Amino acid sequence: MTPEWIGRGKTVAQLIQELRSFEDQSLEVRISIDGGESSQPISLVTKKGGYAVLENHQDTPTIVRHGG
Repeated sequence: MTPEWIGRGKTVAQLIQELRSFEDQSLEVRISIDGGESSQPISLVTKKGGYAVLENHQDTPTIVRHGG
């Protein structure tokens, strides 16, 4: 059974609080949609349809592979 928190998402305030907990505030923030196996940089944060949306606008995304 999948834990509820996986599909619940975060509010902007929750995300900011979590990011503030990182000791190194100069880390690049990236987004992964495959469970952390790879990630792409965030180009923009926009508001669409009542959501804060993290977007990548590169013609060819600079993907980093994190998986083993």
